[in-house]
Amino acid sequence: MAEEDERQVYIDHPNRRKATSKITKFIVIILLLVSAAIVVIISVGGWDTIEGAKPVQIAYVLLYVLLAFFVLRWSRGVLPLIAALAIVLLIFAAVSGPAWFDRDKTGLTDPTLDEGILGMLSLILIPVQVLLIAFSMRGFQQAWNVEVEYHEDDEEEDEREERRPEQRGDAAPAPA
Repeated sequence: MAEEDERQVYIDHPNRRKATSKITKFIVIILLLVSAAIVVIISVGGWDTIEGAKPVQIAYVLLYVLLAFFVLRWSRGVLPLIAALAIVLLIFAAVSGPAWFDRDKTGLTDPTLDEGILGMLSLILIPVQVLLIAFSMRGFQQAWNVEVEYHEDDEEEDEREERRPEQRGDAAPAPA
């Protein structure tokens, strides 16, 4: 029993090495950052005319940037949260897009950016959110959290050298 405690334990995440997982992670991060950028442009462009949605828009930008950081660190648990937030933002964008186009009437305050641009950005946000939902759920299915534990002397030397995480730069060995 004492001999087992002295062996070096390595943790490996085999699903994180797959090309599909890496591409999905990259796409989710890009979609989060693009969504945050579009929300920033809409917020800045229509700041004077936005009534009560200012805190919501600021929260979405901050949350999407924070969630992009967590996805960058392979956090699988935030992916369903991303999908849920994307659904809500999709609904907001679907409602606000036509409303921006309706603001070109007399008597309404003109936003900093043209109403047509803000309406088009709101409508562009809809397919971006649909893609974000699809890719975040795809990432959740890829099981980024699966860990394989092995000990230093469990395998032949050539196989161990091939899989050792610290040589690939993935992770340091976990203490036993």
